[in-house]
Amino acid sequence: MDIVITYVNGLDPVWQKEYEKHTNTPILEKRFRDWGTLKYLFRGIAKNMPFIRKVHLVVSGESQVPEWLNRETVNVVLHKDIIPKQFLPTFNCNPIEMHLHNIEGLDEEYLYFNDDMFPLKPCIPEEFFCNGQGVIGMSHHLLSLDMYKKICRNSNSVARKALGMKESICFLRPQHICSPMLKSICEEVYEKAKPYILKTLTRTRESNNLNQYLFLDYMYLKGKILNRRLSKKHLSLGITSTKKLSTFLESPTHTLACINDVQMSEDRYKEIRDTLLITFNKLLPQKSKYEK
Repeated sequence: MDIVITYVNGLDPVWQKEYEKHTNTPILEKRFRDWGTLKYLFRGIAKNMPFIRKVHLVVSGESQVPEWLNRETVNVVLHKDIIPKQFLPTFNCNPIEMHLHNIEGLDEEYLYFNDDMFPLKPCIPEEFFCNGQGVIGMSHHLLSLDMYKKICRNSNSVARKALGMKESICFLRPQHICSPMLKSICEEVYEKAKPYILKTLTRTRESNNLNQYLFLDYMYLKGKILNRRLSKKHLSLGITSTKKLSTFLESPTHTLACINDVQMSEDRYKEIRDTLLITFNKLLPQKSKYEK
């Protein structure tokens, strides 16, 4: 299986200039701030997921590629390689997620990682794919009061339409961790739902968008998801103390972790960033094959 990682360095002046040129939306720091932890995601993959065939890093342009990245072992994918040019540039993860299956040479089974998700303990392939099914926890929800949940509901609605199913008052939400995807199923969904997908592609996030859950919901409704929760710890930087953060990372109790950014003061950002980098380097000190 492969891994696909989407990454944005919001401190990149080239990216910032493009953002200011093409949008009227202030940069939301919690969505685009760079914590300097990407290399530890790669180190976690190398140490704990040795069965991975190839890692693909998806970025907007060459200025976004970390200087330490070994491009002989990582396939760098630019937005223009997978997304129709009329929808570029985009500063919205949702149009990017709609087109990840277009990566050239992508394996049939692949895991989609955001750059705030980390494998911290040894994994086995069967934790993510089992007998041709993706493995992830799925739950049903009723209320969709904020933009994110509206997008989740949209995605579930389109997945059901693509399968010829009736609308439901509930919508599905996959566990918020790396997503097990089947390339052929993603291609199938895209072709069936293409008119719905194309009319929701926007430069910045809007409530009519679809997200990657379109593919996971479709897979689940088609019997291609084994509903089993992955071993995962969610750490919100808004409420997690630096002591709890370092204690967990030094001795993880779960296989995977999502370290979720929130709005915070500059002083707190620096304090947490220093804690993350110091503690990650204790857990994963060895340079991986994905680094120069």
